[in-house]
Amino acid sequence: MELFRLIAGTVFILAGLFIFGIATLGLFRFHYVLNRVHVAAKCDSLASLLVCVGLMFLSGNPGAILKLFLVVVLIWLSNPVASHLVCKIEVETNENITDECEVEDAL
Repeated sequence: MELFRLIAGTVFILAGLFIFGIATLGLFRFHYVLNRVHVAAKCDSLASLLVCVGLMFLSGNPGAILKLFLVVVLIWLSNPVASHLVCKIEVETNENITDECEVEDAL
């Protein structure tokens, strides 16, 4: 059982690190701020979930598992809000936004 926990934890952590690496490449590959924010927000949420689940497997302590679960909930609640605010500021302040993408006027 201990070997299963070690293998499962390692697999989840490595998968999370792989997703973090993909997000880093996306930040360098895309040239526009809205694309970069989208890649960072999506990959950051998934990767942090995978790493925290891996740490939950490795810890085995119910108190630590609860704390890691709360970290995941906090990240999943705050990350979309922060990404939305960054995108909203970009749309409002960039004068040439229509050259890069389609933006609908909000009421």
